[in-house]
Formats: sequence, C-alpha cells, structure tokens
Amino acid sequence: MARVVHFEIHADDPERAVKFYSQAFGWKVEELTGPMEYWLVDTGPKSQPGINGAIMPRQDKLATVNTIGVPSMGEAMKAVKAAGGKVLTPKMPILGIGWNAYCLDTEGNTFGIYEDDPSAK
Repeated sequence: MARVVHFEIHADDPERAVKFYSQAFGWKVEELTGPMEYWLVDTGPKSQPGINGAIMPRQDKLATVNTIGVPSMGEAMKAVKAAGGKVLTPKMPILGIGWNAYCLDTEGNTFGIYEDDPSAK
C-alpha cells in the first residue's frame, strides 16, 4: 500500500502562503537555497502521525486538497480567518470518526481541517 509522504502547496505568492500557514497552524517553514523557489514545511513532531511538505510557486494551475489535523475545529476556523483565509463549509460530522470543514488559503487553494472525535476511539 502506498502512503502520502510529502505535499506541495502551489502558490501565486509563496511568501504570502508561508505567512498564512505559519500563522494559522504554527508550521515551521524554511526556504531552500537553490535554483528554484522552494520552502520546506515542517508540520509537527515526528512522534505524531502526519507528513511534511513544501510551498512553491504555482505551476500550470496545479493544486491538491490536503487535510490538516487540528485539536479544535472552532479555534482552527478562527485562526484561518485571522491569517487571511476563508472557511468554505461549516463543521461537518464524519459519523463515528470526527469533524471536517473545507477552507481556502490566501493563494486560492482549498484545504481541509479535521478534528478527531475522542469518543469514537
């Protein structure tokens, strides 16, 4: 079985996207030195499930929907708005698993936020 091991967020303004994701989710972002613009993204401790990725200049309208695990949907929705993004859908239940919502970042990319339902475990 193959697993997602890296993500790339394509951005019209990568520095604006770096600011958005750093502010909204506390991600650590480091610009690589090299021939192309590329920022490595560290989304959290290796001891927790998840993947790291990158932010790069948009190429040919490429985009993907990544879902970000958050401890609180309400707080995450507030953080998205405060960082300049938009919440596209209300908090929706995924019965027996948790909650999900879709948002838009400052670059026009849709992404999901997800909170586990601790009573489902």
